[in-house]
Amino acid sequence: MSTLSSWFSRRDDAAIAAAEQATLRSDRFRLEREADWRRLEAIVVRIEAGRIGAISDADLMALPVLYRMVVSSLAVARDTTLDAATLAYLEGLAQRAWFVVYGPELGFRGWARRFFGGGWSAAVRAIGPDIAITLALMVAGTVIGWLLVAGNPDWYYALVPAEPGDVRVPGASRAALYQSLFGTTHREAFSVFAAYLFSNNAQVSILCFALGFAFGLPSILLVIHNTAPLGALLWLYHGQGLMLELIGWLSVHGTTELFALMLAGASGIHIGRSMAFPGQRAVLDAAAEAGRRTATVMTGVVLMLVVAGLLEAYARQLINATAPRLALGGAMLVWWLVYFFAFGKAGERR
Repeated sequence: MSTLSSWFSRRDDAAIAAAEQATLRSDRFRLEREADWRRLEAIVVRIEAGRIGAISDADLMALPVLYRMVVSSLAVARDTTLDAATLAYLEGLAQRAWFVVYGPELGFRGWARRFFGGGWSAAVRAIGPDIAITLALMVAGTVIGWLLVAGNPDWYYALVPAEPGDVRVPGASRAALYQSLFGTTHREAFSVFAAYLFSNNAQVSILCFALGFAFGLPSILLVIHNTAPLGALLWLYHGQGLMLELIGWLSVHGTTELFALMLAGASGIHIGRSMAFPGQRAVLDAAAEAGRRTATVMTGVVLMLVVAGLLEAYARQLINATAPRLALGGAMLVWWLVYFFAFGKAGERR
């Protein structure tokens, strides 16, 4: 009888030992891979919530790899004695990740919802330091333009494009300059100038972005070169006491157009800065990552230039007083600032 009892006791001990070994294997398996599972889950949760703009480029690049790792973990879990809770968790995560990685294409409506719903603003915030640099360069370019024409008015003709019959030249009377802002006599000349500004800023914006690969230096020079005419124009109207009127005339479309130019310059500088200081990444990898981020910004820049063109063609022609011009320009500036630097930030923190 004692022999039988001993046999049962040894069998129970062996079963207990086997269960303990299985538990240890399950715990070790989970601990070795759980960080990757949690990372994938966080990415999937944000994509499901439509907050793709809050996901870093590194996480987006790692998404397919993490999905394959979870599928591999699931296969191991099914072939071993892992606990049922871990198995159920992996099955659910693998299914959700599949829809994210291989699910149906987003489509234009979904892309637009994601882009305007936070993707664009998040991309702009991601290049915040470069925007600050570009803003400083734009101010510097304006000051340089002012100082050049203040020292020698002949510089004005080199900086500001002139058309035959254009009254916006050094020595013009106050009445002529005032009439150019509010009257109809010189509206055609100003329309030509406005068209030039739109076309020029569109080309400059694209060049600032495209030439960022040269460590951002061409982008810096382009930003300074293309804000110098603004300084020259401000100097001309300031000399006749019409600076506020000129700012109102420009602000209708300028707050949008100059903001777009600033974002384009910042995009080029961001690419150049990423290449100059890649950190632990290869230079080409750093440039590619920055390029993907700034491509989203530049998509929005094109839309901003279109909006600026509409404001320039219609709103400024209909509004013929300084106060409402300043109100509209200021409202557009506030709109862009709120959209880019406040909209969607709460979602990124979650």
